[in-house]
Amino acid sequence: MRQLTAFLDLIKFEHTIFALPFAYLGMALAANGLPSFEQFFWITIAMAAARTFGMSVNRLADRHIDARNPRTAGRPLQTGRIRVSTVMAGLIASLIALTVAAWQLHPLTLALLPGALVFLTGYAYTKRFTWLSHFVLGFTDGLAPMGAWAAIRGSLFSAHDAPAWLLLGTVTFWIAGFDLIYACQDAEFDRAEGLHSIPARFGIPVALRLAQACHAVTVGLLALVGLTAGLGAPYWIALLVAAALLAYEHTLVKPNDLSRVNVAFFNVNGYVSVTLCAGVLAGLYIR
Repeated sequence: MRQLTAFLDLIKFEHTIFALPFAYLGMALAANGLPSFEQFFWITIAMAAARTFGMSVNRLADRHIDARNPRTAGRPLQTGRIRVSTVMAGLIASLIALTVAAWQLHPLTLALLPGALVFLTGYAYTKRFTWLSHFVLGFTDGLAPMGAWAAIRGSLFSAHDAPAWLLLGTVTFWIAGFDLIYACQDAEFDRAEGLHSIPARFGIPVALRLAQACHAVTVGLLALVGLTAGLGAPYWIALLVAAALLAYEHTLVKPNDLSRVNVAFFNVNGYVSVTLCAGVLAGLYIR
């Protein structure tokens, strides 16, 4: 139990709340309401398993780097609270769960699984060679609502699948925006280690301005989602609330004051995703 607790702490399992509502958002839009319980169950399993797999790969790939970083040196893997073999076991278990979920959902989701695994595995290594790693992370998370859409519709390339692609873009820019903010904490360490990030390459002020631009694009794409899906007034109210939350997030962090990064990263973005998911569900039924 101690190893399991340490594993869940290591991968920050509670942060699944960031991406899971967007998977549900794609699911609800594809179903034009609520899907079957079986679809809901397997999409939930797939999303949780995919994030667990990706985070396990990331923690293993970066374990030596994280040990040298004062901010991350206290993580369970670095302090010895959890063994590498335990993380590997969690990685394998989550891969099995993800494969079973993809198989249960639809032949298309199973066919798309290898591509998703490339991104879930490859993201962990991108900061070793490109400062675009923030956007690779966003794209990887953006595959969640697309996968949920594919699980319900069994299609991604027809004229009716535009919302799925808009959601991919939405999550890409949303995640990239707040990852830019989070990465500002490690700008000096990344430079010293030869790692690539936008804060390390261009400076914290540039990174924070780019994060603002990313979230402006996010709001624009969400508006297009509402228009293409024909969502009702509750969605537009939720979108205004989400936009206000994103604007508030950017008031919490300054180039010379990163003390409130965790509030901006963890709290505000959780509220954004839950608000939008609720708005979509209500907007589908009240048009």
